[in-house]
Amino acid sequence: MTIAPNPDPITPSQISTETVDPSSSRPDSSQHGTLYVVGTPIGNLEDMTFRAVRILQEVDAIAAEDTRHTARLLQHFQITTRQLSYHQHNRTKQTPRLIERLQRGESIAVVTDAGMPGISDPGGDLVAACVAVGIGVVPVPGVSASITALSVSGLDSDRFAFDGFLPTKTKPRRLSLEALARETRTTILYEAPHRIRQTLVDLARVCGDDRQVAIGRELTKRYEEIWRGSLAAAVELYDTRKPQGEYTLTIAGALPTEMPTLSEVELKLELQRLIGEEGLSRSQACQQLAQQTQQSRRELYQLAIELEVLPNV
Repeated sequence: MTIAPNPDPITPSQISTETVDPSSSRPDSSQHGTLYVVGTPIGNLEDMTFRAVRILQEVDAIAAEDTRHTARLLQHFQITTRQLSYHQHNRTKQTPRLIERLQRGESIAVVTDAGMPGISDPGGDLVAACVAVGIGVVPVPGVSASITALSVSGLDSDRFAFDGFLPTKTKPRRLSLEALARETRTTILYEAPHRIRQTLVDLARVCGDDRQVAIGRELTKRYEEIWRGSLAAAVELYDTRKPQGEYTLTIAGALPTEMPTLSEVELKLELQRLIGEEGLSRSQACQQLAQQTQQSRRELYQLAIELEVLPNV
C-alpha cells in the first residue's frame, strides 16, 4: 500500500484514442493488447497465485510501482519479464505511453508493492484510461489487506465500507471522521505507523471510547498481530507501544439508535452550514448528510435546491 494522498485522475483527453466498436465490450485482440491487473502478496510470498506467476512470465512488460521492490518478487519466482516504472509521480507521462504500447498489441501487467493495484495504490488511472479507449482489462486477483483484516476482525462483515487513508489536512480529515462516526457499516482504514496513535485518538473522540476496533499489523508477515478491543484501550496501548509496520484498522459501525433524527428545518440548516461554511458543493453536502442521518440523498438534494429560494432559513 502506498502512503500518499490520492492524485488527481487522468482525463481521457490526456491519452491518445482509437475508434472502438461500441457494440463490443472488449476490443479486437488482433488490434489491441490486454492490461492485466495483478495482485501480489502483502507480505508472505506463499500468497502469490500460480496464475499471477504465469501472467507475469507471459506479458511483454510489467508496470511496477517500485521496480526495486518488485524485482525481489520476480527473482523469487524466476520471472525475467522487463519492468517499467509506474507510480503516482510519473503516471501523467507514463499512462499515455503504456496506452500506446497496448494499442500496438502488447500485453502489460500492472502491479503494486503489495496487494491489488488501484486499492489505495497506483493502477486505477491506468485502468480508467484503458476503459476509455476500449482496451481489455483483466483482473488477476490476489490478497488484499482490507479484506484480510476484515475476515479476522470479529466484527460485522456483511456490510462494510473501505475508506483507505484518512486525509491529513485538518478540514477534510474532520469531515471524514464525522461521517465515519455515523457510518453504520464496519469501516476499514489504512494507516502509517507514525500516524496510528493520533488516528486512534481522533477516532475515540468522534466515535466514542467504547467503539470496538481491530488493529491488524504486518498482516501475513512474520510478526503479524491482530489486536481487538475498544478505541479507548487502543489509545492506551499505543501510549506505551512503539508503532511498527503497516496498519489496517477495522472499526465497528455505529448502532442505528445512534443515528440522529432531524426535522426538515434542521436538515436545511445543516445543509446551509455545509455549503456556506464548509464550502462543499450541493452534491457533496447531500452525500455527507445522507451518511450522517440515513436520509435519502434525493430528498436532501430537493431541500438543498429550496435553500436558493429561502436563503435565510
